[in-house]
Amino acid sequence: MRSITVKGTGRLSVKPDLIVVSMTLETKDSEYEKTMETAAEKIELLNKSLEEIGFEKESVKTTNFNVRTDYESVRDINGVYKSVFKGYVCSHNLKVEFDFDTKKLAKTLFAISRCLATPEFSVSFTVKDPTALNGELLKSAARNAREKAEILCSASGARLGELTNIEYNQVDINIYSPTEYRLESSRMMKAEALSNIAIEPDDVTVNDSAAFTWEIL
Repeated sequence: MRSITVKGTGRLSVKPDLIVVSMTLETKDSEYEKTMETAAEKIELLNKSLEEIGFEKESVKTTNFNVRTDYESVRDINGVYKSVFKGYVCSHNLKVEFDFDTKKLAKTLFAISRCLATPEFSVSFTVKDPTALNGELLKSAARNAREKAEILCSASGARLGELTNIEYNQVDINIYSPTEYRLESSRMMKAEALSNIAIEPDDVTVNDSAAFTWEIL
């Protein structure tokens, strides 16, 4: 049986419809119990700040939680470096998501920047339904492969037969807009000023591919 194998490539660009605000809370203390107690207080402060502008408490999700020991390299009187125990470090990564709304984003960033827990934060733009996006992407790859196969067969004086095989290696696809949103001086700004900043993030562009094999008639 003669056959032809073609790699089909799918490419889609869509406007982001979801905003993700990622936050990091870090607590350090020489005592474990005090570290954990302070970490819990910071989370409570952050939740309260967001609840005051309309978020439900369950809106803030934990993406990573880590507690580690902290050591410092210190040189003694003989010039030898030794590791000295400094205490514990608790890192708590969280996120809150909401529909694309620049005014809500302004209020959210203002609330976070004024929170006494002083979290570090970043903003990214993505899509609410990545599964549907992946499905359309694979359909696009399949159409692209068939178009290529038909062109090659036609140019060779042959006809495309039955599809006999598909090879697809699933990979993680970045579904975030390349737009970076940074606000280093947010503590000096007012919510009204933030809300007046026009934001139009770049489209989310994704690519995927698969190999298709057909009979040649």
